[in-house]
Amino acid sequence: QVHLVESGGGLVQAGGSLRLSCAASGSVFRIYSMGWYRQAPGKQRELVARMSTGDGNTNYAASVKGRFTISRDNVKNTMSLQMNSLKPEDAAVYYCNAAVWGIGGIRITDDYWGQGTQVTVSS
Repeated sequence: QVHLVESGGGLVQAGGSLRLSCAASGSVFRIYSMGWYRQAPGKQRELVARMSTGDGNTNYAASVKGRFTISRDNVKNTMSLQMNSLKPEDAAVYYCNAAVWGIGGIRITDDYWGQGTQVTVSS
């Protein structure tokens, strides 16, 4: 089992910044990738950014490239999302996700999620 706890959400004015953090515990050795997703009311959950825990490869949603930065600390088993130049359309509940290796080398991508943290951006 992997347990994820997010922190750092809140209310910010448009153009401002927030930093989200996700702390992983449990079977962290199984994690090969971590990411941030968000879900706004009435919309589907979408990928914001992901990072491989091995080589550090990242990918970002087009809407956040150049504004958001994902980072990790493999020693502390934490992942962060620095969000700059926030826009009202960035408002959502942000979720941390961990993708892990299962038995037999299968990839398990949808089992481990944090509880979510609310980001509100006022215009």
